[in-house]
Amino acid sequence: MNRKIYILIVLALAFTTKSCDKFIEEELVTDVSAASYYTTESGLEDGVRATYATFKPFYGQEMGAAMLTFGTDVWTNGADGGHKVFNFYDGGLNGSENYIRDSWDNWYKGINQANGVINRSADVDMDEAQKNLRVAEVRFLRAYFYFNVVTTFGDAHLSLEETEGIEVEANKTPQSEIYIQAIIPDLEFAIANLPNEQSDYGRATKPAAEFLLGKALLTRSYKAFSESTDASRAETLFGKVINDYNFSLVPNFADLWPIENQENNEMVFVVPNSKAQVDSDVDPYGHRWHLYFLHEYDVRRGMTRDITNGRPWKRHRPTDFMMTLWDRDIDSRYESTFKHVWIANKDEPATDAVGDEPARAAIAIGDTAIYIPGPGKDIDWPQSRQDAVPYLVYSNDEYSERLFPSMNKWIDATRPDRQKVNGQRDFILMRLADAWLLRAEAKLQQNNAAGAADDINVIRARAAVPGQEVASQITAADIDIDFILDERARELVGEGHRWPDLVRTGKLIERTRLYNPQASPNIQDYHAIRPIPQNQIDRALGGYPQNPGYPQ
Repeated sequence: MNRKIYILIVLALAFTTKSCDKFIEEELVTDVSAASYYTTESGLEDGVRATYATFKPFYGQEMGAAMLTFGTDVWTNGADGGHKVFNFYDGGLNGSENYIRDSWDNWYKGINQANGVINRSADVDMDEAQKNLRVAEVRFLRAYFYFNVVTTFGDAHLSLEETEGIEVEANKTPQSEIYIQAIIPDLEFAIANLPNEQSDYGRATKPAAEFLLGKALLTRSYKAFSESTDASRAETLFGKVINDYNFSLVPNFADLWPIENQENNEMVFVVPNSKAQVDSDVDPYGHRWHLYFLHEYDVRRGMTRDITNGRPWKRHRPTDFMMTLWDRDIDSRYESTFKHVWIANKDEPATDAVGDEPARAAIAIGDTAIYIPGPGKDIDWPQSRQDAVPYLVYSNDEYSERLFPSMNKWIDATRPDRQKVNGQRDFILMRLADAWLLRAEAKLQQNNAAGAADDINVIRARAAVPGQEVASQITAADIDIDFILDERARELVGEGHRWPDLVRTGKLIERTRLYNPQASPNIQDYHAIRPIPQNQIDRALGGYPQNPGYPQ
């Protein structure tokens, strides 16, 4: 499918970009300005593309992984990398943290880009239907960025007008007003004006806008400023995504993850990547999450780093609690989410016993080198059995910041070499299974536990080990918000939902204290929103209020 929407716009006011076989072609345009160029048809089209491009510095990058994954009940820190303050909740989590600054700046760049396109579209002479479509896309994007801002930072600056030149005045608008003035009307406009499908893969569509409005209303339903119909409207919107379009659950959960099948019928909205662009570094923002969830396999016996097994940056490792979530006798999702066997890619000679290390037989390329049985299977591997095999076996008592079960949802064996950090996978923002689980949550918000169980059972039936479909089903008596959060982890773990899920449901502090020993000593109630960036405080006339709890 055509992926040209996510061609990067570099110095958008200096040149235009066109797509040919997913490569950038740059045409220099002289004597242009926002005033003259964005009011042309080609300028409007490039302005829309530039607004989409704002997704890429966050989604699929380490910034997004740190802010969406760390410091929760299911993910804690591995050995390497910075930005562990998002897991430790210590004094380093303040307005000077780079990712706090960069996420705020990036989303407001997207907002201002959207404002510019919307405001200047009135002067563009082009087909009105096409112009209305592009404005609907940009309003969807603006709503997305504002939703990110309020769910991350709470009350924040609101502007629906383009900023031109230096602006030193800023407001701190209550998030309730940002929902009313920006997020909800933008998405209602998008729903009314977007098509069901678009030929450019990755462009906004009506079901994507319905999904996002449903999620925004569900999020607001937990707030003191909620409206009484928020949960019921959310339920209806998720129902439309589920029933009114051509989406369908892939039959087998494992079929979601082969890279050749990523454009499947379960995808509602994604940030697409082009292999040609990321391999050539024309696009510096390819999907990098294949790096972050892997243990240090490449220094183990029989192994060296290769493309197939990935480049292990050891950023994020599962908490012990996460490893308890799957009943592997009835649920297949752990098997498809985590890697179990590493096949030797170098020969190793036999070794003699040394200290606590047993003698090991030789292993050859193609033999098993490492095996991690995983939850529920560790009991089958006592030390005596581990010592009797030529390969290395690691059970849960041996996990560490360097050695842990590795998630394989994002493994990208198509990279041109083993050191390549940019991958070609699309970053999934919305998929159909998530719509089912969010609708279940909306039903529970209306005290309809039976309806919530029905929706969850659809997802559990798909996940069931063959022959265990009945055993996988749950009833209304099983349902509370903690069960839904557990189910969301089983289905969506490592997809960038966890921190927002816990914040939305008011469970971040409780569950992180219970299940994340690295985070529990420091996490406080005020950590449910992030600090305002220090550069925003410094550059605003008269200062800018810091969020409660954080140092000014």
